[in-house]
Amino acid sequence: VVEIVERYDTGCVPEPFRIDKISYILDDSIPKNCSLSFKVNNDRPIIPCGLIAWSLFNDTFTFIHNRAELKVNRKNIAWKSDREHKFGKNVYPFNFQNGTLIGGGKLNPRIPLSDQEDLIVWMRTSALPSFRKLYGRIEKDLDVDDVVVVHLMNNYNTYSFGGKKKLVLSTTSWLGGKNDFLGLAY
Repeated sequence: VVEIVERYDTGCVPEPFRIDKISYILDDSIPKNCSLSFKVNNDRPIIPCGLIAWSLFNDTFTFIHNRAELKVNRKNIAWKSDREHKFGKNVYPFNFQNGTLIGGGKLNPRIPLSDQEDLIVWMRTSALPSFRKLYGRIEKDLDVDDVVVVHLMNNYNTYSFGGKKKLVLSTTSWLGGKNDFLGLAY
């Protein structure tokens, strides 16, 4: 089985098949092995590694209500199982980008990967090309007619691949996210 994550693995697909990746996957006569490698200074490792980590979402948002900044809680936005089992408590970013690139965030080298939840959320790949990633929670209760002003810093480059970004403000209940019916059904 070969899984091709759009944009990240295109370099492994032979040029004639890049417009028809399904044919590439189905063609048994073409070997499906690929090993892209990147050289870094002194052959030191990059932690976390991979193109998904390297493309870490780095737009920033500030939310204003009644001329006061709303605090955004960025803790507990990643799945507990991911925090506890997929990202090391004693593993720290090393040799990672410094955030000067448009389209890739930076990580704090003094905080273990298990506590860098924006990375953990970003690393959980989506099954579909359109997806949502939790940025944080505004824990102040807001009324239906309240106006929230959003200031955003557009750092993440989606123009190069025709991508689009949207900001969704949503409410939650004790059932969780936006679809209460599914919560009730189970």
